[in-house]
Amino acid sequence: MAIDPQRASDPLGRAMYDYHRGVCGTLRYRDGPRTRDGNIEGFYFQPRSKWADQTVERLERLAAQGDPVLDVGCGSGQHVRWFQDRGCVTTGIDVDRWAVATARARDADDVLVGDMFNLPFENGHFRSLQCVGTQLGLGGSLEGISALLEEFARVTDDRALAAVDNYDPRGLDESFLGYRSDPCDGVAHRCFHFEYLPTGDGSQLVGPTLHFLLCSPDRLREATIGTPWTLVETLKREVHYVAFLEKGA
Repeated sequence: MAIDPQRASDPLGRAMYDYHRGVCGTLRYRDGPRTRDGNIEGFYFQPRSKWADQTVERLERLAAQGDPVLDVGCGSGQHVRWFQDRGCVTTGIDVDRWAVATARARDADDVLVGDMFNLPFENGHFRSLQCVGTQLGLGGSLEGISALLEEFARVTDDRALAAVDNYDPRGLDESFLGYRSDPCDGVAHRCFHFEYLPTGDGSQLVGPTLHFLLCSPDRLREATIGTPWTLVETLKREVHYVAFLEKGA
């Protein structure tokens, strides 16, 4: 599944860029008539002192594994900067050119526009990798997630550690924006798009519909079968979880 870097999530990246410049428009998730605030500040500009313990633990473990580190879907660059401040050689990549511009403006070094389904890196280059924000679900199916994990495996070395995250659908229902049920146990779907109203010019940016596969840790473990990855641990916070994947485990 390839995503056009010039279209995907453009309202989200533009909202990040404007927020960094101090021009705050209105970002919304939309699924039909239902909307939810995009919470740009909370998701992409929160001070490190307010980061969740789970976030800090994930970053610490990846940094301890060693560098170079790859941050897939780096957004505003906040985690790239954290790794770099720790002395870790780090590269960030995001499909959204506005997000990359924001990260660069915030002094995140070595950040580029690119597609996570076709990463522009040599085989075996990275020691650590994170793909958070439930972006793994953009694989769209367990087979798609397996293919994405294979691409992550291609660009990491044979002792790599990866951190990915998702929502466990067994704790979700129709009240979760964008939720779509599935007859398979431990699997559901989420569909929505972003809308952004910049301040002052009366325009509106509407992004493409995004389809995420939601899968339980057990189903994610199934998706690793046949890939070089082994799911070794999960950190769960309510319905959200982070999974650590190792090579050679």
